Amino acid sequence: MNPNKAQNLNKSYKENVPQFWEDLYQTNNDKWDLKEATPIFKKLATELPLGRVCIIGCGRGYDAIEFAKKGFHVTAIDFAPSAISSLKNMANLMDVSLEIIRKDIFDLLPEYHDSFDYVLEQTCFCAIHPSRRKEYEIIVKGILKMGGHLVGLWFPLDKDSAEGGPPYGTSIEEVKSTFDSGWEIKKEEFSEHSIKPRKGREKLVVFKKIGSTYEAKS
Repeated sequence: MNPNKAQNLNKSYKENVPQFWEDLYQTNNDKWDLKEATPIFKKLATELPLGRVCIIGCGRGYDAIEFAKKGFHVTAIDFAPSAISSLKNMANLMDVSLEIIRKDIFDLLPEYHDSFDYVLEQTCFCAIHPSRRKEYEIIVKGILKMGGHLVGLWFPLDKDSAEGGPPYGTSIEEVKSTFDSGWEIKKEEFSEHSIKPRKGREKLVVFKKIGSTYEAKS
């Protein structure tokens, strides 16, 4: 489907509008915010080879700061003004260098085509309407370099998407069926480093890009 057509079809979903998320930040209803870097990602930041990282739906950006501190070239993306403002302030206070962009993740192509070695996923997949998940896959595949990795914490696994959201539930079977072409699984585990409220409700699955469906227009 043409991305512009898809966006027009999905305008009615509340989570597609930045103000929906901004209101949650402004009213302190940002329950997904851990107030610190995700423990699993904090560990991975010390293990993965350095490279260019894109954190989509970065929120206040604790993970972005963590990876930047470890020497990664980080691009953090969100479209909620408060999230971006908080990340900019934190980066300045900590004297950390990274690229911070206020943008809808569905608008990253073609500008960021084949740009990143890693894309980090945590509570972004569950924040978008399930009807856009294949579109999400196309975007992620498009911005990753060939051989790049999608490092995902897939959540919540104990909820069905039909129950509504956000967060919209998913299953590992659905995740694998979404990323079923041009990808191979490099790692899959329930991590011992999951925070207590998400134990058994999130799973680390790392996909490697081995094929491409997006064609950049010249």
